[in-house]
Amino acid sequence: MKLDQQNYLERRKQLLAQMPEGSVMVIAAESLKTRNNDAEYPFRQSSNFYYLTGFNEPDALLVLARGAANLVTLFCPPRDPEMEIWTGYRAGPEGCVKRFGADQAFNLDEIDERLPKMIDGASQLLYPIARDKALDARVKGWLETLGRSVRSGAVLPQTLADSDRLLHEMRLFKSAAEIEVMQRAATISATAHCQAMLTCKPGINEFQLESVIQAYCGSQGARFQAYTPIVAGGANACILHYIENDQPIADGDLVLIDAGCELDNYASDITRTFPANGRFSEEQAAIYDLVLKANEACIEAVRPGTCWDSLHQLSVRILTQGLIELGLLQGDLDELIESGAFRRFYMHRIGHWLGMDVHDVGDYRVDGEWRKLAPGIVTTIEPGIYIAPDDHSVEERWRGIGVRIEDDVLVTEQGSKVLTAGVPKLRSEIEALMQNAG
Repeated sequence: MKLDQQNYLERRKQLLAQMPEGSVMVIAAESLKTRNNDAEYPFRQSSNFYYLTGFNEPDALLVLARGAANLVTLFCPPRDPEMEIWTGYRAGPEGCVKRFGADQAFNLDEIDERLPKMIDGASQLLYPIARDKALDARVKGWLETLGRSVRSGAVLPQTLADSDRLLHEMRLFKSAAEIEVMQRAATISATAHCQAMLTCKPGINEFQLESVIQAYCGSQGARFQAYTPIVAGGANACILHYIENDQPIADGDLVLIDAGCELDNYASDITRTFPANGRFSEEQAAIYDLVLKANEACIEAVRPGTCWDSLHQLSVRILTQGLIELGLLQGDLDELIESGAFRRFYMHRIGHWLGMDVHDVGDYRVDGEWRKLAPGIVTTIEPGIYIAPDDHSVEERWRGIGVRIEDDVLVTEQGSKVLTAGVPKLRSEIEALMQNAG
């Protein structure tokens, strides 16, 4: 599933309309990265560049010029038929115009000659300042080249500005076409989580469940994960970013899987926690039900106009109250929240924006105030409780229990839509699924 070129054309038009008159924006593609010796990591395009072009080749450069005739220019490596035998077809400048909607396109080796002329007299030069050392150096070189021609009439850009301010605000709000792709990615990932539950049994290794997730997603056309999967059995679930995924899972362990595929460069992000043997113990059930209560309450609160931070504060209040009732915290609810005592067990926030990056772009504060949710925003809702295995302040029966439940939630005009509803999270549903597998 891929977006068509009309989507990228409309985005460029929208961005150009917001740029100052006479300004120029420069956005670079990603480069290939060496894994070892002659082997490279699988190529993943820069999200900003792909968002505006749909062009999935390395080392390209996009230039947007706002003027009487808004101009879209792409620089890319030239066609090389002999090299393409080894590495595959390349679009070349001609393909950038015909297939990717550029007004003009040039070979990459022409960039140092043409770019200084393109920014000559610009009212503003926009690019991701201090986020790409290679691009920072190239921009400096182009400005120095232009500066040497000032006596010949060249004019340096009046100001430099960060392109992310405009671009990231656009990316935060998803179009119908984007939501369709994200829903498909979430559906694939949800089914993959179900497959892992069906496969799990005591004695299995974490990496075997990871392979189930990856194999199913790949079979559905989502070859890559949006991030390194977390498959954590037992106390490993108390390590928030556990990615070793190489330990056997014992009878009586909970298994926390945080995994989501990427589709056309759009991420999904799901966490489910389930018992390896298909039955929650009394203590596991108590912690699980508390986390689920917070998850469901925060999803219910997602709607246009809701303050982003209020979701986190709601999760803190629910989890802290529940920890008091279970005897894991002692004291007054408000005082425990004020002191941050809950952070021993709940040390992260309720969620993050989701889109082309798993921790997607977009400010959480606007003009110094927490952002209010609006239609088109996709956020994760992921409360959790983690009781360290060496926390001797609690009874032994609680130690080593880690639970997180995470969903991807779209803000709609009417309220919200859970994109990840395809994977169960009620204890009864999880146990029924796993018992049916048995």
